[in-house]
Amino acid sequence: MKRFLIVTLISLFLIGFSITSAQRPYIAMISKGFQHQFWQAVKMGAEKAAKDLNVTITFEGPESEAMVDKQIEMLQAALAKKPAALCIAALDSKAVIPYLEKAHSMGIPVIGFDSGVDSDIPVTTVATDNIKAAGYAADMMAKFINRVGEVALVVHDQTSRTGIDRRDGFVNRIKQKYPLIKIVAIQYGGGDHLKSTDLAKAIIQAHPRLKGIFGANEGSAIGVINAVREMNKVGKIVVIGYDSGKQQIDAIKSGLMAGAITQNPVGMGYMAVEAAVKAIKGEKLPKFIDSGFYWYDKTNIDDPKIKQCLYE
Repeated sequence: MKRFLIVTLISLFLIGFSITSAQRPYIAMISKGFQHQFWQAVKMGAEKAAKDLNVTITFEGPESEAMVDKQIEMLQAALAKKPAALCIAALDSKAVIPYLEKAHSMGIPVIGFDSGVDSDIPVTTVATDNIKAAGYAADMMAKFINRVGEVALVVHDQTSRTGIDRRDGFVNRIKQKYPLIKIVAIQYGGGDHLKSTDLAKAIIQAHPRLKGIFGANEGSAIGVINAVREMNKVGKIVVIGYDSGKQQIDAIKSGLMAGAITQNPVGMGYMAVEAAVKAIKGEKLPKFIDSGFYWYDKTNIDDPKIKQCLYE
């Protein structure tokens, strides 16, 4: 009788657990990769949201951000599990579209995060507002050079959405708010720090009265740092960067770089899961959700809120 009672209790527990698990929506998340600390931070935020909102998630991505085919395979495998929602940071904004169309036909809401796709299928995309963030970088540049003088930009490219938005966000803010600041050069280094170094050195040589340079991504910013050091302009030219990385962090701590913009990967992961839950419930979402950004410099670089957004 005692054994029968124990077996019955265990069975009831398992049945209860099964019901609870079955009632918890499953959300598949596929990132661009795992080689950057950035994605680990996104995963951390997603897992916190899953716990807070009582959903089950899987978070996976290819080993490198060049592995488009691997990401497509992961996307196919995720759809085979029939998730309640799918979150995707697409490596190729076009290649994923057939699979997003399949998700749509299966009634699975799609959430974009970090990067958009060339399709209206995602019910929303959670990402950094690069125009706003670059505008803030322009405000900080103006502050450091007392709102007057010549400045320049080294941007990663003029074809990607991030390159265009960071360039335009910075340039337009300067033109709108700071009439005594003149943008004397905009160069594109492909995100390569060596090429960006050469470009920044050429800018400095051509404009001896230059007061500041904005490097629009990690590689661009490192190139500018190198150029300022090699041209003996430390303390004479204000350097402002974007993103993170060991060399930028070291440059900020040493005073070589005034500060930089970092994205909010933890918040991005949290908001993506939050949006997926709302989509599952049929709630209406905006087409774009700004995951925010932070300005960091030597005064706040060790703040836990900032540190979790930085990566080396």
